[in-house]
Amino acid sequence: MVKRIGPLLVLILFLGKQGFTQDLFARGEELFMLNKPAEALPFLEGAIGEDPDNVRAFLYLGVVYLQLEKPDDAIAVYRDILPRAGEERARVAFNMGNAYFSKGNADSAEQFYTRAIETDSAYGPAYLNRANTRLQRGALQEAIADYEQYLALEPDSPKRPSIEQLTALIRAEFAAEERRRILAEEEAAAEAERRQRLLEEVSASLRTSAEESQGLSAGAEDVLNYEGEFELE
Repeated sequence: MVKRIGPLLVLILFLGKQGFTQDLFARGEELFMLNKPAEALPFLEGAIGEDPDNVRAFLYLGVVYLQLEKPDDAIAVYRDILPRAGEERARVAFNMGNAYFSKGNADSAEQFYTRAIETDSAYGPAYLNRANTRLQRGALQEAIADYEQYLALEPDSPKRPSIEQLTALIRAEFAAEERRRILAEEEAAAEAERRQRLLEEVSASLRTSAEESQGLSAGAEDVLNYEGEFELE
């Protein structure tokens, strides 16, 4: 029976033949930087197996998984390294937010963008992506606050024109909604006042009718007596 040789063993054999001129991480990083995720994948997987505390290897591997449309694998990788990510903790949390966002899980994405911000309050990209997440779920005021904080941290961002246009549109919609609310309140107040006037008019009319009917009514003492006979012709 022939046993299949795993990718990591193949890599080890390959590197052995090359006299270990490159280690796993260095080769994986090189391929990652060349935007060759499928080729970088086995090297980076081997690198974290070789060194479970290599935070950059975990960061690169998570991005590779996302590029290969494997967000669950990316989440697992980031969750593994997050507790011991050290100075890269904010970046790991941010990337984990991206992984959740790619899965359509906006709530979890926002949670990890927030964690990145709590770790590093000057981490601009986390504000931007959290703003996008909040915009998606309709939390427009909170989204505007995050967009503005992002621009404060990244004043030269090429995204500034688009963000300013978007926030202006949101504010215009807020203003229009406020006008509609005020108009609706005014119309409701006017309608309530009209109904109250109508109620008072009808009530007054009924009171007048009651008073008039009391003057026309007759008791037993007012019964008329007729004498004589009726004649029919």
